[in-house]
Amino acid sequence: MDQKVQKVIKTFVVSVINVLGTMAMVDARPGKAYVKKDNTAKGDISGVIGFSSPNGKNKGTMSVSFSQASVLGIINNMLGENYKEVTNEVTDAVGELTNMISGQARKGLAEIGMQFEGAIPTVVTGKDHSIRHVSSSAILAIPFDTDGGPLTVEICIS
Repeated sequence: MDQKVQKVIKTFVVSVINVLGTMAMVDARPGKAYVKKDNTAKGDISGVIGFSSPNGKNKGTMSVSFSQASVLGIINNMLGENYKEVTNEVTDAVGELTNMISGQARKGLAEIGMQFEGAIPTVVTGKDHSIRHVSSSAILAIPFDTDGGPLTVEICIS
């Protein structure tokens, strides 16, 4: 992978670790990034957010897909609750986490010369749901492991 791609990956890894560590006291351990070949999410619930450059020439999407076990562990830590299933509150919290991770990542991207403004996140639930990224560029996937289970961040930027 070229140097710019490595920097983009590092930016998202740092963002996930910082947001989950700060907001939920959850240790997210990154795995090896890879190019994803399909649209099937690697989890049961995903936050998806679009972003575009101020001039409108570049655009992208980021998604964070959680297994049900990982999202409940993270959200219960974050909110001090004891959810046993995905509720509206859990779904809202996934949208907020997606927004925070994207916001922190966009600051990091700006430091390497990639300016983006974020949209409002949406949340998709269900086993084997699809995520359609806005660009035909390669989809980079970064798996993470937490004590509660796995999550995967996908990035697609044109």
